[in-house]
Amino acid sequence: MGGLAARRRRNMWVAVLVATVVAVVVATVALVTVRPWTEEFRHGGLTIAAPPAPVKPFPQLSPAAPTAPEPSRSGLANALAQVAKSPDLGSFAGSVSDPDTRDTLWSVDADKPMIPASTLKVMTAAAALLVLPPDHRVTTRVVAGTAPGEVVLVGGGDPTLTAQADGKGYYPDGPKLSDLVAQVRASGHPVDSVVVDTSLYSGPAWPAGWDPIDIAGGSWAPIEPVMIDGGRLDPLVEYSPRSATPALDAGRRLALELGADPAKVRLGQAPAGAAELAHVDSAQLRDRLRDMMIHSDDVLAETIGREIAAATGGEQSFAGAAGATLTALRAAGFDTAGVTLIDNSGLSTDDRVPARLLDRILAQAAASPQPENSGSTGTAVPSVVATGDSATVASPLAPLLDYLPVAGGTGSLAVRFVNGGEHAGAGWVRAKTGTLSVSSALAGYVLDRDGRVMTFALMSNDRPPEASRPALDAVAATLRNCGCS
Repeated sequence: MGGLAARRRRNMWVAVLVATVVAVVVATVALVTVRPWTEEFRHGGLTIAAPPAPVKPFPQLSPAAPTAPEPSRSGLANALAQVAKSPDLGSFAGSVSDPDTRDTLWSVDADKPMIPASTLKVMTAAAALLVLPPDHRVTTRVVAGTAPGEVVLVGGGDPTLTAQADGKGYYPDGPKLSDLVAQVRASGHPVDSVVVDTSLYSGPAWPAGWDPIDIAGGSWAPIEPVMIDGGRLDPLVEYSPRSATPALDAGRRLALELGADPAKVRLGQAPAGAAELAHVDSAQLRDRLRDMMIHSDDVLAETIGREIAAATGGEQSFAGAAGATLTALRAAGFDTAGVTLIDNSGLSTDDRVPARLLDRILAQAAASPQPENSGSTGTAVPSVVATGDSATVASPLAPLLDYLPVAGGTGSLAVRFVNGGEHAGAGWVRAKTGTLSVSSALAGYVLDRDGRVMTFALMSNDRPPEASRPALDAVAATLRNCGCS
């Protein structure tokens, strides 16, 4: 018994010893296993500093120095000699100007009519600024129809109406369909059918040179005087497929919200003198011009073109809007020789504009304000701005500069000027883009290394955009890098 007990005790000690060794090994393994996940291991034993206090930015605009030296023609020619000869530019035309002196500093085939693509919107914006007040709005109305229970949705030229439940559609500050619905209900007028009046616009819903495949591709919708979110089927997506019948779609949505049958919505005209039941107004023109330019919105460009036509007594059609735009520019002193306008957006491959004209418009917008009664106000109709004890004359085109996308930052330039040598232009170049399968263009302004503002219009035809756009960006970036005085 004693021997057996002794063996049991020894066995117990052995078991305890083994358990202890195993526990030590396990603990060691645990330490080895845990250590790679510690902060010290991950950072090589370095001390981890506390994050810095947040810094609040205070963005501000500073004017270009009035004493910056004027670029020389020879210096600019030398700087651009190589990039302007890139074969990726294809058929190329360009113009660079000093807006302070009004001098053209450099040009290549500047009078040659070129396919402008969306840089044509520079002309549309300029014409709108010349003939319309910046707070101009257009109105969408609902009036009583001829039959009992009938209402008429009257298009007033606004494609920015939204039916989003929260009222936040594609366009900032766009009017709300829900406001029309609420006003119609408050009027007490019974509703069992909806008619859509599109008679404000005349002529075709799209012109020569537009490809209908781009409706599904999301570039445009047929131009009608009332739309919801520019005819987008997905209201919050820029290049969402568009509706082929945007005005009828707006009427169907109104009918649905009012409890009428959407399937019975039809086109027709409001009776003369019909009682108004509801109305909503668009955002101000200045805001719609900004959206048109920053995002290169073709539908906005065409509807604003018709506002220009209406303001000058023209027909609200493609031909009427294009004619009114040219008339407004000529009246302001711009030379429109060589221009062929089919539309106001630049979508048509039949449009033609010389680089000289785009550059002249931008140079006038960027020109320094002149003392009142100085006798030097440029070509566009001036406006008087008080500055302390005196007054200066500023171009009405000046707001155009603020509508241009920023290279590498906003709108259609957000993804450009972010690679290679073109990166030097990021944040410094502001320009309207233009892109079609057969054309790329860039028109805007830049501050050079000496602090001098230069305007430019660069146009490439007959090369695919994947080749021509980087080549155009390289030219603009060279203007930024230029110390050409």
